[in-house]
Amino acid sequence: MIISRIAELAAAEGVVCESILVGSAARGTWLSGDHDLDVFIGVSEGSSLLPALEVARLVAPEHEERYAEHAYVHARFEGFEVDIVPCYLVEDGSRILSAVDRTPFHNRYVSRRIGGLEDEVLLLKQFMKGIGVYGSELKVGGFSGYLAELLVIRRGSFLGVLEEASSWRPGEAIDLEGHSSRVHDDPLVVVDPVDPGRNVAAALTLDRMFTFVAASRLFLEEPGMEFFFPPPVFPLTDDELREAISDRKSTLVLLEFAGPDQVEDVVFPQLRKAEQSVCALLDRSGFSVLRSDADWHRGARSEVRDGETAGRRPETFGGCGVIRMLFELSVAVLPRVERRVGPPVWEAEHAKKFVKSHPEPLSGPYVEDGRLVVEVARKFVEGPELLRKRVGGLSLGRHLGPELRRGYKIYVGQEILEVGDPEFRVFLARYFSARQMVG
Repeated sequence: MIISRIAELAAAEGVVCESILVGSAARGTWLSGDHDLDVFIGVSEGSSLLPALEVARLVAPEHEERYAEHAYVHARFEGFEVDIVPCYLVEDGSRILSAVDRTPFHNRYVSRRIGGLEDEVLLLKQFMKGIGVYGSELKVGGFSGYLAELLVIRRGSFLGVLEEASSWRPGEAIDLEGHSSRVHDDPLVVVDPVDPGRNVAAALTLDRMFTFVAASRLFLEEPGMEFFFPPPVFPLTDDELREAISDRKSTLVLLEFAGPDQVEDVVFPQLRKAEQSVCALLDRSGFSVLRSDADWHRGARSEVRDGETAGRRPETFGGCGVIRMLFELSVAVLPRVERRVGPPVWEAEHAKKFVKSHPEPLSGPYVEDGRLVVEVARKFVEGPELLRKRVGGLSLGRHLGPELRRGYKIYVGQEILEVGDPEFRVFLARYFSARQMVG
């Protein structure tokens, strides 16, 4: 229906183009329950993409316009999420004008080789989904559908892929067509058969790769349906959350602020870097971070209360959801006194500067093992206090930093019970269990 509608509108608008259904739906490797379709509108090289984009807008009057390398349309049709993407119809997959121009070549390559292997691909995709490594979007950092198809084409079966993966090591390289000499610095390298300069597995993280490796070994030893369909994760109740916090005897600190009006692939790299920045602040100040995690809860709303935003007015996080960053501190309170070790006494200039930089120590300077030592008063003795005072000055990313500085909320320990959002309670359930199908 969408393809024919594009053809009708293109003819009416005088746009010369070709509409193509691509992806797993076109190749018979579409997982049941997925409701995503990709339709490309191809135009000849040298022409403009704007007429094709206008046709896409007309196909779906109620749509959201998104942007990757160039604009495309995201819409809903009869319960399906559909991306309608303008592209160039280039002759060579290695000489594309934009990244999406490569996709029709992927479609042709797989379609010619996947016949009879569709069920094997579906098994592999469901296995990857069940163990949490399916999806190349930056939020997941896992295996794309195209990558799963290439692995099955290479090995001929789902079990064959698992057997090979069981012995993977970092830097593993797979080249189906044997035509690439380019070096890629990635955990797994799968040379794109239609573009030898590209690594199909570039988005795959080391952790997701070896979650798959460990789960493959475990499944081959003892197969089970739970690999494909793990039990659902339910939101923690207040009692369950209270018990989990009490049992761990650590200090949980939750940082919460408004999400930006951006797509996930823009936000999640910034979110991971922001998480690392906060961990580094806490660690270098002596507040040992046991573990941390972060997520963007798109359906959530939360109120920033007066007094929690360094004097800023209260506000409610709006329609872009809530960023939540969780830090678990094994050391949350430190003694007031802090020991600082300086240079060797024989380095006269450095020693002089060290003493001058600590004009009013609690003790010292004195000499220990040939070095100058002073004991000074810490500025912050509690991790949450440090976070409240310093988090606004951290580099948290182009889009996250401004949102945090508009207002944020910090919860400590049992205060986290105030957050009843089901998305967050599921996030906590996964955090506390931290159990994967790996051993």
